[in-house]
Amino acid sequence: MKNILVPTDFSENCIKAAHLGIKVAKLYKAEIHFLHLLKTPVDWVKLDKQKENRYPETLKKIGIARAALRELERTAEREGLKCRRFLQFDAGQGDILDHSNHYHHDFIITGSSGTKGVIREITGSNVEEIVRKANAPVIVVKDEPVSFPFKDIVFVSDFKEDVSRPFQEVQSIAEKCDAKIHLLRINTETDFNSIEQGLNPIKEFLQKFPSVKNYGMAVYNEPSVETGINTFVEQQPTDLIAMVTHGKTGFLSLFSKGIAEGVTNHSTLPVMTIHI
Repeated sequence: MKNILVPTDFSENCIKAAHLGIKVAKLYKAEIHFLHLLKTPVDWVKLDKQKENRYPETLKKIGIARAALRELERTAEREGLKCRRFLQFDAGQGDILDHSNHYHHDFIITGSSGTKGVIREITGSNVEEIVRKANAPVIVVKDEPVSFPFKDIVFVSDFKEDVSRPFQEVQSIAEKCDAKIHLLRINTETDFNSIEQGLNPIKEFLQKFPSVKNYGMAVYNEPSVETGINTFVEQQPTDLIAMVTHGKTGFLSLFSKGIAEGVTNHSTLPVMTIHI
């Protein structure tokens, strides 16, 4: 991990995400970028300087955003990190994902207060869109206080498809944090089976990772994936929920609209998503 993006709207959860991003960047000795996408009534980049005074409210927002970004930058620099800050003006076309792809970020950490309704926008791109489309792994910070270094990470999959590369991302974080990985499979009503049958795909999967020693395995028979995850985190200490996104079959297609809103939106714990 060399380059971390933290999109922010300076809300409480986004500030928590920024502080998590700084800690992760320090752990990996990575560069960190803070991005604020500011909506403007006109194309601000092309606007004549003499005409800027026609938009006093926009000028005020620009000043506030620049000050907030600078404060995040100072915090990162005090930790010895290389940092960049971006204030991007958006007249309706800007996008956080375009920015991330341009700078080739290999990790995104952001905040959302979506537990009380639809997933909130982060000025220009909403969290659900970032989760679904980002090329890099994403951690979404929610309402619960973030416990870092993570000590208990749950990796959720049905293990029917090859999720080796996403698991390597989780394994990397677990090793850096000295965390335990809980491999969780949730059988829904369409594939209820015995716990032993459910554990077999996990055991076969772990044969590819003989270096992983600090782990646990669990299989839950539940009406839905979201219910299964909720049951697990109620019974087991959990600092981070990690899930695979994108795919056509099995758990890899879990980020259909309903489940995406259910897990990423309703969970109060940080959620990490990795594209297959």
